[in-house]
Amino acid sequence: MDRYDVAVIGAGVVGCAVARRFALRGARVLVLEKGADILSGASKANSAILHTGFDAPEGSLELECIQRGHAEYLALRAEMNLPLLETGAIVVAWSEEEEARLGALERQARANGVDDVRILPAAEIRRLEPQLSTRARAGLHVPREHVIDPWSPFLAYATQVVAQGGRMVFDAEVTAGAFDGEGWTLDTAQGRFQAAAVVNCAGLFGDVVDQRLLGRASFEIRPRKGQFAVFDKAASALLTAIILPVPTERSKGVVLCRTIFGNVLVGPTAEEQADRTRATVTEPELRALVARAAEIVPALAGMPVTAAYAGLRPATEEKHYRIHQDTARRWITVGGIRSTGMTAALGIAQHVEALFASGPAATAAPAAPRMPNLADHLPRDWQRPGYDEIVCHCEMVTKREIEAALAGPMPPGDFGGLKRRTRCAMGRCQGFNCLGRLTEITAGRLPHPLPGHPL
Repeated sequence: MDRYDVAVIGAGVVGCAVARRFALRGARVLVLEKGADILSGASKANSAILHTGFDAPEGSLELECIQRGHAEYLALRAEMNLPLLETGAIVVAWSEEEEARLGALERQARANGVDDVRILPAAEIRRLEPQLSTRARAGLHVPREHVIDPWSPFLAYATQVVAQGGRMVFDAEVTAGAFDGEGWTLDTAQGRFQAAAVVNCAGLFGDVVDQRLLGRASFEIRPRKGQFAVFDKAASALLTAIILPVPTERSKGVVLCRTIFGNVLVGPTAEEQADRTRATVTEPELRALVARAAEIVPALAGMPVTAAYAGLRPATEEKHYRIHQDTARRWITVGGIRSTGMTAALGIAQHVEALFASGPAATAAPAAPRMPNLADHLPRDWQRPGYDEIVCHCEMVTKREIEAALAGPMPPGDFGGLKRRTRCAMGRCQGFNCLGRLTEITAGRLPHPLPGHPL
């Protein structure tokens, strides 16, 4: 049986970043994912905001990881061809009480090292965002909060893992395991594997994995559902900055922002539920989100909503990150990573690497993979000749892009993975017009075929 230096359980945003970190050090890395593809759990529904940590708890591990992750992402994004939509953010106060809290929020931001923030009066907010409701009383401007591609960075990290000799195994739920004093034997739905050390990045099932393999869990996952509504691309002309609410102890609240794909997004809700696997969209909550968006930007009233989705965040009984190490059994659990996880992932990976404090020395990394651009504000594949055909007209996805994804070093495991790699079937018609053609192109090429597909 092959023996790996590190097994990472979970291929979400944190798992991909952690696996990359160890692979670039020369470790032989195994990634075990219960889903059919990377980002198939909580990570697929992230809001794609690159945070500064301005409102993170002062001196917290979360703040440290956010800021390290933010810095590393900006350092590598050009090499990987990862888009950045430079929006900035405004924390808008809509009431006298919220306005009174902006001063404390500014002081917290500066204490966290985000010293380019400033409080804006209502008149300046209206100058920057003329479509914003005149009810805005004041705001805190955070210039370095931006919008990024929610999926391509982590595909790039996973691709680096494979390029370094690592292995990604899907449909591989970890069901049991044992530590023999030297390393771990892990039983999965895809067979048995051995690794000298384990990092549990299982997200919504992090406590379950700890219970199964360690016999105890130091935290309890309490899933929190977040629903989002996506406005038509015409809405992007109405907004520049990310519009944030004044945060509460429980939630960052409902955000209104542009997306890298040319839409406007509103959400998420914050709904507690017991189910860890199903995140359904519900009409009352979506109507409330759309109404809230129209309160913030009145011109959004009547703007078509072209998509809605929901995701589950791996909240726990405590707000802070739940990262624990069992040194004797060479095990680290990374749990309770919620809304800041996409930004913090690279910083979390640095922290986990430091906890092990030993292992293979860093090696010369191969050239970083360059991701195909999916951002609407940058040149797209359909603008270059030779693309064969446009398969998805809503998102202008070419056959060349689809073929490249299917034949790449990290091909999609299911239709969701293909959508995240290309944006196909994610536009106005939600696949109504292109699903038949996509079925033809992907026939026999997805481990989990589309419904009605021949195997």
